[in-house]
Amino acid sequence: MRQFVTYRRVSTQEQGRSGLGMDAQVRDIGIYLEAYAEQPFEVIAEFVEVQSGSADDRPELEKALELVRRTGAELLVAKLDRLSRRVSFIATLMDDKRVRLRVAAMPNADKFQLHIYAALAEQEREFISLRTKAALGEAKARGVKLGGLRDKTGERNKAVQAKAKTGAERVAGLIIPLRTQGATLREIAASLNKSGVPTARGGQWQASQVQRVLKRLGT
Repeated sequence: MRQFVTYRRVSTQEQGRSGLGMDAQVRDIGIYLEAYAEQPFEVIAEFVEVQSGSADDRPELEKALELVRRTGAELLVAKLDRLSRRVSFIATLMDDKRVRLRVAAMPNADKFQLHIYAALAEQEREFISLRTKAALGEAKARGVKLGGLRDKTGERNKAVQAKAKTGAERVAGLIIPLRTQGATLREIAASLNKSGVPTARGGQWQASQVQRVLKRLGT
């Protein structure tokens, strides 16, 4: 039976951006497993991390890789940049004969293709960064005040965080007692779904969402 270890990552800044949230990664991984994975298959573990893709210290990824090396399972990520934004990291990982990597968004890509894609994506990010700096410099030269944009962004972020906190408090009375009784994140998610309690967006609960609620509640 084919075995998978899934890894999902989002940075603090990316949590609210379309297409980069945990829900989108769950969706893409699910599509891969349903449409492309060799049957039968088993997901033996799921790892979730809130950390920058350029950071070296990512304990959940290290746990996922250790399990992959030990069991022979394949590491499955939604998109290549969820694994890392650094081509050097990805290249080193691909050289590890004990790690087999699958990318949901590129289901038929081999190691060579993934390496090329990572290199091109890194070049594109560097170019975008330079282009942004140049645009900001031109705007500043024209006398445009840039601080107001950052202030509005900060206000939006605060509003999003407040809404998330309110949503967490809404289900606190259900989640905390279950957690206190020793229920796992998956078990809590299943209980919420069975009880017909929707997420803040009206969807089904996943273990990662329960984990985020517990963090917002400080438990």
